[in-house]
Amino acid sequence: MAGSYSSAAGGPGGAFRAARRRGRRAPRIVALGGGQGLSASLRALRRLTAELTAVVTVADDGGSSGRLRDELGVLPPGDLRKALAALCGDDEWGRTWSEVIQHRFQSDGELHGHAVGNLLIVALWEKLGDPVAALEWVGRLLGAHGRVLPMSAVPLHIEASVRGLDPAEPDVVSIVHGQAEVAVTPGTVEAIRLLPEDPPAVPEAVEAVHAADWVVLGPGSWFTSVLPHLMVPQLRDAVAGTQARKVLALNLVAQPGETEGFSPQRHLEVFLEHAGGVELDFVLADSAAVGAVADCEALRDAAKRLGAELVLAPVAASDGARHDPELLAAAYDRIFRTHGRIAPWR
Repeated sequence: MAGSYSSAAGGPGGAFRAARRRGRRAPRIVALGGGQGLSASLRALRRLTAELTAVVTVADDGGSSGRLRDELGVLPPGDLRKALAALCGDDEWGRTWSEVIQHRFQSDGELHGHAVGNLLIVALWEKLGDPVAALEWVGRLLGAHGRVLPMSAVPLHIEASVRGLDPAEPDVVSIVHGQAEVAVTPGTVEAIRLLPEDPPAVPEAVEAVHAADWVVLGPGSWFTSVLPHLMVPQLRDAVAGTQARKVLALNLVAQPGETEGFSPQRHLEVFLEHAGGVELDFVLADSAAVGAVADCEALRDAAKRLGAELVLAPVAASDGARHDPELLAAAYDRIFRTHGRIAPWR
């Protein structure tokens, strides 16, 4: 299937509410990623199901998260906080708490730049000694429409092999250390690694993937938010072996530094290089971002190499650089309803 479509009558949220009135089970959906890309996906998916789990990268080493992880030895809380904020409702309670946990202190002292939600999450980690239980407490406080889990229980570091880091030596491959540096590196990222190697997955994340009806990867920073999940062996094996159907949502534009100059097709080629046996069912791309017919055909061929069908839909906001939550929800909704094994909304 490749072509544009609009949401079902009444919108995706209306379809979900109608399904609940009929007593039908909403689909269990697991979304893997980190940062703003995962947040965009969660804002869309929470309109479709109450059975939503976010599995989040834990390799951030910059800003408030990096300072807390260095000082206290904890998981970096920033991407987990963003996921929780994205799951807040659109009512006054949800909007208020979303703004509060995203609030950053501005001062001349040590609190400068720290996000309130980061401090709250870390405080609960220290009190409870259980990262999963602490995130569930925060989720209940916020009234989050879903669950947030770290992909690993240990803080991770990203290393990248980058070609042409020095413009004077375009063919030399160098090693760049740390998520914050990889995200803005000049040159071309060719591969990534996680340290420690073969990190343990959070068992609840593995269980959620195995129990899911759908697994959604992307959009997001390709090398630092999307691909790291495939570097955690237990999580990669769960994604490869689950009976859930899998959707990969492509980015709207290349990211300066990390994927500078990448076409949509190149994103899929890089995913295939790191996939480790993971096959997909669908690749979702914005119809305007793909562009020419030739580009569409190349992207469809790249999707087929991953075992996937290409789905084109309008999912971009008016600026063309961000995903619109309603449009993205409508695209996911159409895929789930048309191809879901349990057909929850038919």
